[in-house]
Order: sequence, then structure tokens, then C-alpha cells
Amino acid sequence: MSANGGLNVADLHKQVSSVRLFWQSVTIALLVLGYAGYYLCRSDLSVTLPMISAELASRGMDRADARLRLGSIASLGVLAYALAKFAGGTMADFFGGRRNFLTSMNGSVVFTFLFALSGGFVPVMTLAWFANRAIQATGWAGMVKIASRWFSRSTYGAVMAVLSLSYLFGDAAARKFMAVLIGWGFGWREVFWTAGGTLLAIWALTFFLLKETPLEIGQAEPDVNPANLFGIEGEKPVPSGLRQLWLPMLSSREFRLACLLSLGLTLVRETFNLWTPTYFTQVVGFSTAEAAGKSALFPFFGGISVIIVGILSDRLGGASRALIMFAGLVASGAALMTLALVNFEKLSAWPVALVALIAFLLIGPYSFLGGAIAMDFGGRQGSATASGVIDGVGYLGGVLAGDSIARLATAFGWAGAFMALSGVCFVSSIAAFRYALRRK
Repeated sequence: MSANGGLNVADLHKQVSSVRLFWQSVTIALLVLGYAGYYLCRSDLSVTLPMISAELASRGMDRADARLRLGSIASLGVLAYALAKFAGGTMADFFGGRRNFLTSMNGSVVFTFLFALSGGFVPVMTLAWFANRAIQATGWAGMVKIASRWFSRSTYGAVMAVLSLSYLFGDAAARKFMAVLIGWGFGWREVFWTAGGTLLAIWALTFFLLKETPLEIGQAEPDVNPANLFGIEGEKPVPSGLRQLWLPMLSSREFRLACLLSLGLTLVRETFNLWTPTYFTQVVGFSTAEAAGKSALFPFFGGISVIIVGILSDRLGGASRALIMFAGLVASGAALMTLALVNFEKLSAWPVALVALIAFLLIGPYSFLGGAIAMDFGGRQGSATASGVIDGVGYLGGVLAGDSIARLATAFGWAGAFMALSGVCFVSSIAAFRYALRRK
């Protein structure tokens, strides 16, 4: 305090910093909770696939045909997610991240309820899942836009690592929660109703507390990466036009390499997100509830990976993110080959351990692309679009995780599917190496 009883400059600075830290913490907590909630209405299909498949088979549908149809539903959902990513990122840059985030969450609730009401009628399930994934696609870009306005470039890696826990630990928690519901005797419809109702409650909390920018609490926005694709214009939160927003990205070779990396990494990630419970039931011999619980290890160990590599990349700087991606892809390819070639009969712990290892090697590098790297490219002006394009291209590859992986597994067994994914990792590692050379 000063001699006249007022606040001195140091005290005022501490007070401002405390207020800023408080609202940054609230923002992170709401974004993590909100996006984790999305996974209640996304992982519900993966977790309940064996139950839905069994119901379709009980109505006379061939089990292999049921698996292919459900794989097609999943693939169409990923396609909707991929295509909507491109528009969703641009919408967030022009209209604000908060609007994207909340609209996406609310829409997901509606279409999750529609899926539960489908009565197991495949066309209605397909429509509901397609619409659910399309509306969810706008959520992540909205979150990236908000983060680019609240946090400094020196913390992008760590901040986006924490936010990425929303789709990793959040996914793990959602799967564990649904495994408990199934263990209590819930059918797949009840699981969908519960998932949608829980996300609706999270939406209400986020609606009242989430703020778009520190300007709303009377504080300045932090600095952006000066090497962003827009230069000084990257400091402006709203683009001046579509051409000015898209052209710098489309003409950047580094940006195109990032999109190529996203293609391979997303295919592998989406395959494990969708098919891990099915693989554990068909090959390892777990019950449906046990397989749902074990599948949570993939996002859990992915979350540990994200935290480690996020903090590490902030400290090392330079081409560290690219080099981490290269190493993770090579090691993941080797682990996938092991999963494909080794006979683990009566050794159920080993396939589970290898799935967890692949998550640890792969998900940390994957998280860079739609998060910290997108913010480096886009600054405040184009971060959501950069994230949307990188993720959108990635999910075009992720479309193959449904129908194509189902066909591979049907024709050649899961060993054939894992060998194909191993090849994807090794080819993607070449792109990561080239990207690393250009970032030095």
C-alpha cells in the first residue's frame, strides 16, 4: 500500500495478474469440462457397438453384415465431421469461438437423443450420427479460437496439452462411466439418453460462465507468434475477408505438410477410438463391459503423452514438435507390427499393454497439429481456421477408420488391419521428417 492508503503500482499489478489468472483458470476448466462432455456423445457409439450389433443380429441380420453397416455409419459420421471442420474453423474466426463451442454442444445433445429414439432403425441411426458428428466438428475450432485470445504464444504447448486432456482423459472417463452403466444393466438406448442428459447439464454451466476474451474483464489480450502466416495482421481477432484468411495457409508448404501428417495420425487414432472395444471382445475375449473399461486405457495413456510432449516442446522450441512427431510415428509403426505379427494367445495383458503404448507414442504428437501448431500458424486471426483445416484434412483420412478397417478386419483379420496401420505410421514419419527440416 502507498502512504496515502491507496494501491501502489506493484499492488495494482499483482491484483490485475490475480484476476487474469483466475479467469484463465476458469476458462481452461470450462473448456476441458465442456469438450470432455462431447465424448459422452461421441464414444457412446464405440462403447455400445457390440450391443447394437447383437440387437441387429437378433433381428435376423448377419453378424458380419451388421458390423459392416455399423462401420459405415461410423465412417459417414467421420466424413461429416471432416467436412464440417473446414466451415467450423472459419465460422469461429469470423463470429467468435464461444458461439461455436456452445452451439456445437447443444446440437450434439439433440442428435444423441434422436439416435436413442431411432428404435435401432439403421437409416435413422445413420442420420442422427451423421448430424451429431457434423455439429460437434465446430467445437474444437471454437476452443482453439478462445485459447488464442486468452494465452501467450510461450505457453501454447502446455495450454493446448491441458485442453487436449478433454478428448483424452475425458474420453477415458466417458468410457469408464458408460462401462459402469452397462455393468448396471443399461442397454445401448439408456446409455445414449444418459450421455445426452449429462452433456446438457455441462452446456448450462458453460453458457453462464465462459468468456470469449480477456477484454471482457477489462484486460489486454496476450502476444501471438510473430512467425504466424499473417504477420502483423495475425494480431487482429477478426479476418478482413475469406481470401485474406485462406490464401496464406494454402500457399504455405509447411502448412500442407502439417495437413498430410494429420491425415495419417487421425486415421490411426480414429481406428483405435472406434474399434478397440470390438477388438478386445472378438480377439482377446473380454466381456462387453470389460472391453469398454479396457478401451479407456488408450485415451488415458494418450493424455499422459500429451502433457509430457506439450511441456517439453515449449521448453525446447524450434523444430522440437516436428521431431517428436517423427519419433512417435516410427515407434508406433513398430508397435503396430508387433501387435499384428505376434500370437498373444492366453496372454490377454499384452495386447492391452501394446494398445496403451501406441496411445502414448502417438497421441502426444497428434495433439500438436490441431492445437499449438495451428495457433503458431494462425495467431489470433486464423487459429480456428488453421485448426479446422488441419483437423478436417485429418478426418478425411479418419473416414477410412470405419468401413475400410471393418473390411480389412473381416477379410484379413485384425492382424491385417494393424499391418496396414503400421504402414500408415511409417509413411507419415517421412512427412514428419521433412516438416522438421523446414522448421529448423
